[in-house]
Amino acid sequence: MRNYKLLNNVIGWAVFVIASTVYILTSEPTASFWDCGEYIATAFKLQVGHPPGAPFFQLMGRFFSLFAFGDTALVARMVNTMSALASGLTILFLFWSITMLAKKTVLKTGEMSIAKMYAILGSGLVGALAYTFSDSFWFSAVEGEVYATSSFFTAIVFWAILKWEDAADDKHALRWIVLIAYLMGLSIGVHLLNLLAIPAISFVYYFKKHKPTTKGLVYTSILSIVILASIMYIIIPWVVKLSGWFELAFVNSFGLPFNVGTVVFFIILVGAIYFGIRYAKKNKKLVMHTALICFTFILIGYSTFLILVIRSNAKTPINENAPKNAISLLAYLNREQYGDWPLFYGQYYNAPMNPQSEWKDGTPVYARDDAKGKYVVIDSREKSIPTYDSKFCTIFPRMWSSEEDHIDSYKSWASIKGTPVSSTDEDGKSEVLYKPTFFENLKYFFNYQIGHMYLRYFMWNFAGKQNDLQNADGNAIEGNWISGINFIDEIRLGPQDNLPESMKNKAMNKFYFLPLILGFLGFFYHLNKNTHDSVVVMLLFFFTGIAIVFYLNQYPNQPRERDYAYAASFYAFAIWIGLGVLGIYAYLSKHLNPKLTAIVTTAVCFLAVPVVMAKDGWDDHDRSGRLTALDFASDYLNSCAPNAIVFTNGDNDTFPLWYAQEVEGVRTDVRVCNLSLFNTDWYIDQMKQKAYNSDPMPLSLTWDKYKQGTREYVYFIPDESLKGFVDIKKLMEFVASDEAAAKFSSSRGNVEYFPTKNFKLSVDSATVVNNGTVPKNQIDSIVPAIEWSINRYGVQKNSLMVLDLLATFDWKRPVYFASTSGSSTFLGLQDYLQLEGLAYRLVPVKKKGNGSDIGSVNTSIMYDNMMNKFKFGNMSDTSLYFDQTVLGMAMSLRLSFSRLANALSLEGKKDSAIKVLDKCQAVFPEKSVPYNYYEYLIGEAYYKAGAFEKGNKIMNRLSDLYEQELAYYFTFKGNKTESVSYHKEQALAIMNRVAQATLLYKQDAATKKAKDIFEKYYGLYTK
Repeated sequence: MRNYKLLNNVIGWAVFVIASTVYILTSEPTASFWDCGEYIATAFKLQVGHPPGAPFFQLMGRFFSLFAFGDTALVARMVNTMSALASGLTILFLFWSITMLAKKTVLKTGEMSIAKMYAILGSGLVGALAYTFSDSFWFSAVEGEVYATSSFFTAIVFWAILKWEDAADDKHALRWIVLIAYLMGLSIGVHLLNLLAIPAISFVYYFKKHKPTTKGLVYTSILSIVILASIMYIIIPWVVKLSGWFELAFVNSFGLPFNVGTVVFFIILVGAIYFGIRYAKKNKKLVMHTALICFTFILIGYSTFLILVIRSNAKTPINENAPKNAISLLAYLNREQYGDWPLFYGQYYNAPMNPQSEWKDGTPVYARDDAKGKYVVIDSREKSIPTYDSKFCTIFPRMWSSEEDHIDSYKSWASIKGTPVSSTDEDGKSEVLYKPTFFENLKYFFNYQIGHMYLRYFMWNFAGKQNDLQNADGNAIEGNWISGINFIDEIRLGPQDNLPESMKNKAMNKFYFLPLILGFLGFFYHLNKNTHDSVVVMLLFFFTGIAIVFYLNQYPNQPRERDYAYAASFYAFAIWIGLGVLGIYAYLSKHLNPKLTAIVTTAVCFLAVPVVMAKDGWDDHDRSGRLTALDFASDYLNSCAPNAIVFTNGDNDTFPLWYAQEVEGVRTDVRVCNLSLFNTDWYIDQMKQKAYNSDPMPLSLTWDKYKQGTREYVYFIPDESLKGFVDIKKLMEFVASDEAAAKFSSSRGNVEYFPTKNFKLSVDSATVVNNGTVPKNQIDSIVPAIEWSINRYGVQKNSLMVLDLLATFDWKRPVYFASTSGSSTFLGLQDYLQLEGLAYRLVPVKKKGNGSDIGSVNTSIMYDNMMNKFKFGNMSDTSLYFDQTVLGMAMSLRLSFSRLANALSLEGKKDSAIKVLDKCQAVFPEKSVPYNYYEYLIGEAYYKAGAFEKGNKIMNRLSDLYEQELAYYFTFKGNKTESVSYHKEQALAIMNRVAQATLLYKQDAATKKAKDIFEKYYGLYTK
């Protein structure tokens, strides 16, 4: 046994070194896309990120950032290294968990032997390294996000309960339970996913302390759910909620200073815990004593959230939701800004409002009023929550979103026909709606939520992956799983031998079902030999997988793949992969030399699973050369003139910019304003403050005019007496007025409105020329006033605030919109926007012509930006791999290159246009950024610049690529044709565009090639 303990420790730490080394070598040297930029920026300066917050992650990130030793360019590398080490520790505890479970199973059948020891250690080695190279876990391990650290907490608490089980009869064994409670509390400050290990932990305790009975199993199941729910829905929110109640009572009712109520509450809480523990100890109430100690340590871990309150009061530049006190912290923890969705009972997507009571009241929102010395209600939330006709509600609602694109996908996934149900519309008229059946509801649940959003990811990790092309609607074949065994993959997905190049990339990983098979062998072996432990692992697998699917209740067309949320479930399956080695050994050792069998079985399984997974997975998980998020963020910021305001909209055009500014100090004179957050009063407050070298945004509306619950939506109700375009200052004064004449009476009370849709913004021509907004050669094109219309029913608060900015606009400070923002964010100003790189600048020059392109192009500024200033994230290095998120950003830049080249050609600067296009081809080679429709735009731009040979090269290449696609799609027969119908139409449309462009520019050979391909497959399509 001494040798076993030594080898178990040595091999465990060796596995940690291997995993950590792999992750550090393959980690991104700077921030990644999505939330990583925000997490690293908030960790570096201990700021307040998006709800529900990750304060313990930020503390650890801050600690690791210190090892950058003042070099801000290394901060992201250090935080990414933290994720790599946390992931390595996850693998370490997975190894030890597998060996503990394997040892228990082995010792049930006899004493430890050398052969059994080798088999146990081999199980841990294979299982741990299989998870090391699993797709989802590897993805999270190499970036500065919370999921790697969250996985570490899951691994260590599961290991800790196994350690408790091993020492349960010792006098001080309960210390392991207390440790688990503390780790659970800390993990809340990283992510709530770790709490889902509680049911498995509960059953380890039950099986150790009790003889299993049906009644006991039922009670333990209920108790485990109660403990989980108590932490999630009582401890986490109610500690803060009660603190808020005390605060309100002591300040509003007793007239005491702010924060006194919060202090009194925590004094009472600490006192109650102290006397409770003392009472339990004195009266020898062990269960009560243990429960109170665990509760105390959960609170100690949970107390990291106080950091958010402290830093929020410091008014950090990133201060999301501004949780400055217990009252605002509760809304922050509850993620109220993200809305809610039904779980156990609720509406279908087409449910009409309840005819008896369409709206119900919500919880009032309070804010601190220093002048009055108390908290005041800023949003009563009267009639703020919709209620639905009960005839269109159901238990276990899965299809609940009423967004149009979601409804279309619901119908596709569930083949909805529905049943007719009579209803009454808003005008009281009778109508018939087709309510989905409960069977269709379940069909969507199993087809999309289980099949597409969980099992597909599960198979990615343990069977293989076709590519990383995101397939949001699920009706195509990209992004699916494959095994590498052709006849099986062809049954599911159609032919595999003639896959087009567009569907092949480094993310194609063929595992030949080997990890899956070994895992199932381990599952059945474990179930047969150690039923109790197998139930524990099954619970971990279920609650970190299927239970999450149930809770998230995801709508279709997700903006990104969500497999990272299920990594802990795949962790549980990796335990079975390890135990599969033990199962094979147990069978073969009956017939062969046990010691040799253990060695050979381990070696074969090691080569067949971890080695295969590492070999195929390395190239698409290696991010070591990527600089794209930082470089693209810098390009956004460098698109802007000094002291500019740039409006962004999504995560990937905001968080990397925050990182670039907050950590690396790139263009801190530019004020980045996220339009999604601009809907909130706290963010508007922050935009009105100076940040680094960026001046406050000049907004005229005061806090009482935009506070929560005020002017959330402002309608357009035209006044026929107002003719023509009206000055925007006067319109904003009208909307800001609290006079009755500026209100419109509706069923929901008096609401604010604009009396016209036609706006006018005056222009000071001298100012715009002197400050370079308009070049001198365009003086004659300056309009005396920008006149535009907003053709909508109304605007949300974020758009209202943009209009408020324009009402104070004196043309001295540049205003930009990110080019990746949707056209709706431009508020009808498209004709007055000027592209200067990756952002459009508002200018008093109207676009010429009626083309579909947004705005005009300032060729001199944009040429300098794109040819001299911009960086492109090493995308010219064809040895690197870039995933779909990165490629999406590259497409935006390709579009910008094509627009600049076309504008130069129109100005007669064709040599410059060709240089621009050559630069595009150099920085975005096909091997790094595969050709698609955006490359067609480059080819067309070459034609316009007169570089026909270069244009033909692209067009002929596109013809080859889309011929491959069409040939592949037309091999699908029967029901499978529907899965590629969209792709057929898209490929045909592009081939038609290629044929038309080559014909227009009289490139006969290219035209014949494209036309022949189009006509051939269009004929097949129309048959």
